[in-house]
Amino acid sequence: MKPIVFLLSVASVALLAAGLTDVAYAQEASAATGDGSKLIGAGIAFGLASLGAGIGLGQVGAAGLAVISENPALQSKVFIFVGMVESIAIYGIVMMFIILGQ
Repeated sequence: MKPIVFLLSVASVALLAAGLTDVAYAQEASAATGDGSKLIGAGIAFGLASLGAGIGLGQVGAAGLAVISENPALQSKVFIFVGMVESIAIYGIVMMFIILGQ
């Protein structure tokens, strides 16, 4: 099974399970009933951004090592490309904090 299919199926099961859990019996409804969807959204935003950055970093890192082995003068350009790929994970962290801060 492809990893993305597995990830999407796990995420859909988690979303379905989160929708089934409401206020427990013998408890009053509180103002924090919508916090679960915020946590799931923040987790998905950060998780998918980290997943994409990890896949991209594997591709760029492998190609970068090949370039550096052939021409060591291009090492600084490879580091720039690696930094650009890692910025995707930083954007995911920022989006997570924006979602949780609302």
